[in-house]
Amino acid sequence: MEWVTLLQTAIDYMEEHLLENINYEDAAKQVHMSCYNFHRTFSLMAGITANEYIRNRRLSLAGQELQLTDIKIIDAAYKYGYETPESFSKAFSRFHGVSPKLAKVKGTQLSLFQALVIKIILEGGRTMDYRVEEVGKRTFITKVKAFRNEIINEESNQDIPLFWGECRKDGIINQLIGMRPAGKKDLYGLCSPTKEQEATFDYGIGVLIDSETVIGDEIALKKQGFKLWDVEPTEYVVFKCYGDSGNCISETWSRFFKEFLPQSGYTHTDDTDFEVYYGQKEPELFCELWIPIKKK
Repeated sequence: MEWVTLLQTAIDYMEEHLLENINYEDAAKQVHMSCYNFHRTFSLMAGITANEYIRNRRLSLAGQELQLTDIKIIDAAYKYGYETPESFSKAFSRFHGVSPKLAKVKGTQLSLFQALVIKIILEGGRTMDYRVEEVGKRTFITKVKAFRNEIINEESNQDIPLFWGECRKDGIINQLIGMRPAGKKDLYGLCSPTKEQEATFDYGIGVLIDSETVIGDEIALKKQGFKLWDVEPTEYVVFKCYGDSGNCISETWSRFFKEFLPQSGYTHTDDTDFEVYYGQKEPELFCELWIPIKKK
């Protein structure tokens, strides 16, 4: 249950430093996780991002202080991390539904956002099919783009699907699968969380390079923006994601953290994870999700 301890440590850190200039990257450092993995894990487990948690806690406390003391609005704005009273007023009004000025009036209804406390509850009782694969070093030819860590698990965010759409429109997808023989035109969506303390992660769309892959002029491909993506020998747990949209991927990630990790004897490692989109797939299969792990 190491992930439980890590997340509670991160929450305790955020609570102790709420009035300081901190964000999710600082919390990630405290538990020695990459920003990418911390953001993904926290948001899946808590239902909101760490930055949202910090913001909501500050605004909740600000509302209490404005109502219970004679603190000035400008002083509250600076105390709770806002550069101007105007930006504070906008955020406060969105959160509480009333202005800071009205919050000072006794009887005004405010919103309370309590500190998170992780509790272990009884879950499970349903099957979760998986297999574990140990694979050697592999190389992919990919089209890569950097994305903000914050987009992970944002329900309304379409940045990565749009990237797939752009690659289809520009002929990149056809160019990639054209490098592969008939019946083996599988596409990979590779995700790299390995950049320490950075605000972005790389996502690449590509195909596996093996003896059957014909990539042609490698120099010309690199000039077109293609990159070679190396994946070191790693053990993976593999889940099949069924559905008609990428939502099934987020759901599988959530079950991985909440159901698989606590009772599997494995831990999540900070290596490339990826989706496999098979050229020839079984009915209703959206993709396979490959998550890097190691035995405890």
